[in-house]
Amino acid sequence: MGLDRFSLVSRNVVEIVTIDELKKVLREKDHPRAYIGFEPSGLVHIGWLIWMNKIRDFLEAGVETFVLEATWHAYINDKLGRNMDLIRASARLVRKVMDGIGVNVSCIKFVDAEELISDKDYWELLIKSAKHTTLARVKRALTIMGRRVGEAETDFSKLIYPLMQIADMFYLDVDIALGGTDQRRAHMLQRDVAEKLGYKKVVGIHTPLLVGLMGPGRRMDVGTSGDELLIDIKMSKSKPETAIFVHDSPSDIRRKIRKAYCPPRQIEYNPVIDINKYLLFSQPGFKLYIDRPEKYGGSVVVEEYSELERMYANGELHPLDLKNATAEALIKYLEPVRRKIEADREATYLIDLLSGRETR
Repeated sequence: MGLDRFSLVSRNVVEIVTIDELKKVLREKDHPRAYIGFEPSGLVHIGWLIWMNKIRDFLEAGVETFVLEATWHAYINDKLGRNMDLIRASARLVRKVMDGIGVNVSCIKFVDAEELISDKDYWELLIKSAKHTTLARVKRALTIMGRRVGEAETDFSKLIYPLMQIADMFYLDVDIALGGTDQRRAHMLQRDVAEKLGYKKVVGIHTPLLVGLMGPGRRMDVGTSGDELLIDIKMSKSKPETAIFVHDSPSDIRRKIRKAYCPPRQIEYNPVIDINKYLLFSQPGFKLYIDRPEKYGGSVVVEEYSELERMYANGELHPLDLKNATAEALIKYLEPVRRKIEADREATYLIDLLSGRETR
């Protein structure tokens, strides 16, 4: 028997604001409207597969789903050298990756931010939103774009970004806003402004962020915390050494995971553990096969993530054994999308273009 609508929409997330509101939306609407906005900002790393898998759940649950290709948002955020041709190329690549992992892209309503900003009604919503919040509140929301509060002092356009995100939600008239935990402040700001304007408040659904392969390092030692730590340590395409890309070769995946931060017994901020928790064990029926010599405990099959966490926290599993098993499982997990990309001439062209190996 399949999962009910609420279970599909709510699984593999870290927060729902609020659960009661989500249940009400699903109860009262056959096809509620949901959206996620993403900045087309380069190659696609495995952290993005978390929200792409969630989109698949939405579609299965009968949720009308909008994917906003936030091209002008990426421009404001200085992505890809503010080259709009590259930004749009990145958006095309994201669609191909979604198709490659089995998301039915024909059922998604893709929207380019160009469509929104070309409509005067969008700017009316943005201005109304600006009139009902404060400069301090907007500055605090800059973490949604991976920026610190002070960065708006030298680039005023950064202050428009959170207001654009609010206007996106109002303009698309969505019931549900999907995003990583780094988008929470935008969703909460929308809910606050919506209440003042008498508009619909979105239900915020927040997915986990994958820790970058280098982990937190000394940032934990010096007391960096909260949103700033999140900015520093999440997997990022702008820091290639922290990321595994969906098109990476098996040898690249093995090499990157072998070098990854993975302290013995440590669960929190451990990227190898995160890959298991949020990607591998999210697959129905997944089992992690750990191949090791008898003198180190022999081979073992881990059937539940909770068991893996317990074993690792108790020191029953060596970091190298975990890394080797994770690398092989991830290679298998990515094989379908990698093969589809390799067989798609436009996809390989886009990867070369965004990697700087191809020019127009």
